[in-house]
Amino acid sequence: MSVLLYAQPYNLEASGFYFRTYEEYLEKSAGLKDRFGCPVEEFEIQFIDGECLDGALAKAMEVSQASLATFLEHVDDWTDNQKVMAIIALSECGFTLEQIGNDPELMLDMDIYEDLSMPELAEQFVDEGVFGDIPEHIAHYIDYELIARDLSMDYCEVEIAGKRLIYRCD
Repeated sequence: MSVLLYAQPYNLEASGFYFRTYEEYLEKSAGLKDRFGCPVEEFEIQFIDGECLDGALAKAMEVSQASLATFLEHVDDWTDNQKVMAIIALSECGFTLEQIGNDPELMLDMDIYEDLSMPELAEQFVDEGVFGDIPEHIAHYIDYELIARDLSMDYCEVEIAGKRLIYRCD
């Protein structure tokens, strides 16, 4: 999927440009001059168009001239799951791009659950036996709200590109 970005010069006497690839960015920025003929070297990189998930990735990566090549490489190569993991790791868990590497799924120990509330996650954990075997005659007395409150000590909720997620970072 192709994204559209805009390079906004910090120099107010110059006009910016749109681009989709790093090569296009290099080509257009190389010869850019302001109205006085001076070269323009510094730009704010703005995400203009693309998938919501790609916009969230750009925001989490704090795309700048320094990280532009990496962003454009990963936005095309990573799966949606890898992008979600990277967004959570960068914006919520305090990881850096260097710590994530080229494959967030291999580098990060992270649990992610989609479209669940904390009580629903508590119920899922009970059903899966995370808390051990629970006898049938006791199962009706389980307080999922209380378990959800306990889970919220280790798990957090976030919304990314319109999807509600619960995650845990290690």
